[in-house]
Parts: sequence; structure tokens; C-alpha cells
Amino acid sequence: MNIIFEDKALEELYAEGVTKSSNYRKLSKDVIKQYIKVVNFIRAARRLEDLFYIKSLHYEKKKGDLNGVDAVWINKQYRLLFNSSANDEGIVVNALLFEISKHYE
Repeated sequence: MNIIFEDKALEELYAEGVTKSSNYRKLSKDVIKQYIKVVNFIRAARRLEDLFYIKSLHYEKKKGDLNGVDAVWINKQYRLLFNSSANDEGIVVNALLFEISKHYE
């Protein structure tokens, strides 16, 4: 799947394992390591449906305030939020990563 980082801090976290962004500076090394692993899972998926088979991701399409946003677990406390889009054939192959969210906050 094609990965696009909307937030430069998320791209820095993925590429370098650290960021200067105040939003993500306090994340533990374990959370960052797991975030990189989750992004690699998304990148390796050929289409969105492939994420359903990785049970540890707990993939879901959000409702309510985040209606239409895709989410996967980084761990029990943090979620990676992204928007997905399809190619010309209707197969979802693009993921726009935009936030690491603390669950229930």
C-alpha cells in the first residue's frame, strides 16, 4: 500500500525513530518501535482488506466525530489514524497517515 505522511512528525518518527514535535516527543521507545512496525504492516498490505487479517491491528472504520477515518492499534493505549483512498479500479491502495491518537481522549 502507498503510504503518505500528512504530518511531518509522523514521517520523522518512522524514518528516524525520534521527532522534535511536541505532540509525539513524549512517546516511549516501545510505542515508537510498535508504530514503525504498524506502518510497515500497512506498507506491506497490497490493499486495505489485507489489514483485516492481521488481528493485532484491530482495524476499524471510525464513526461519530471521526466518521470515515480508518484506525489501527499501535498498542492498547494508542491508535494510528489515517484516511484511505482507492485507485482507478476501486481497490483501496493509499493510506494518508495523519495522527497518533491516545485512545479515549
